[in-house]
Amino acid sequence: MKVLVTGGAGYIGSHVVRELLDTGHEVVIFDNMSTGVEMNIDQRAKFVFGDILNPVEIDAVLKESVVAVFHLAAFKAAGESMLVPEQYAHNNLTGTINLLNSMLANQVDKFIFSSSAAVYGNPKYLPIDEAHPLMPENFYGFTKLEIEQILTWYAKLKGLRFAALRYFNAAGYDVQGRVRGKERNPANLLPVVMEVAAGERPGLEVFGDDYDTPDGTGIRDYIHVNDLADAHVKALNYLTTNSDNLLLNLASGIGYSVLEVIEEARKITGRPIPYEIVARRTGDPSDLYAKSNQAESKLGWKPRYSDLTTLLSSMWEIYK
Repeated sequence: MKVLVTGGAGYIGSHVVRELLDTGHEVVIFDNMSTGVEMNIDQRAKFVFGDILNPVEIDAVLKESVVAVFHLAAFKAAGESMLVPEQYAHNNLTGTINLLNSMLANQVDKFIFSSSAAVYGNPKYLPIDEAHPLMPENFYGFTKLEIEQILTWYAKLKGLRFAALRYFNAAGYDVQGRVRGKERNPANLLPVVMEVAAGERPGLEVFGDDYDTPDGTGIRDYIHVNDLADAHVKALNYLTTNSDNLLLNLASGIGYSVLEVIEEARKITGRPIPYEIVARRTGDPSDLYAKSNQAESKLGWKPRYSDLTTLLSSMWEIYK
């Protein structure tokens, strides 16, 4: 099956591309390289330099007998989205609408969307399931939820088939060591810890140690990018053989605290990893973890690599 992957040179996208190629699909990568890494582009795929903000470029690539689109080209920094919402609206919303409209014009009806746990906002109960209220706390999460709602309408009115995959905290690197280009400008905890271990940062800040958790630091659910990639391929298979659309969590179901992450990273790297406790960030919940029962029941998907040791070990292979 010939598929298009927007953002296919990015951190998650490059892993999805490899999984698609490994399972026999023909892949076209569509990326403007704003955050993509050239060395992560799989040579088995066709690369097209292009931007989702340019409908002409999208049309040109979708005319090449593409039958499904994986959309991973988005701005994703939650904090930044609160400072420059106009940029997030333009790229995430306008860009996705351009992509969807071009798909309709070119009779491409399968869409696998990189959504986010940010659509839920602060948890009302744990673990979060797909029935949890949708109340984003940042503009980034709002853009993801808005796109999910657009997808629902396009499905109803135009027959679009879609899977919206709500990631929790993506981490790790290819367990076979084939993706070696580091994520550019990471802001999440695990890559920051790796940068400290590798001597690229002097230390890190821990935002609060007075949460209602066993060690006082925030607890999060991390999902390995190989597990994410596997779910994307399974979602495509599902859309090919079933008539319903998907709105699914992709999470490990296990939460690790900030201090647990740091301590495990010290063991794996043999490095000290200094940190400083600073004030909490506004809006950060104490616990955030989820269950992925629907992904298991509908896709036959279970995370295989999302334990903390595998996550950090696969990252250290790159950062060391």
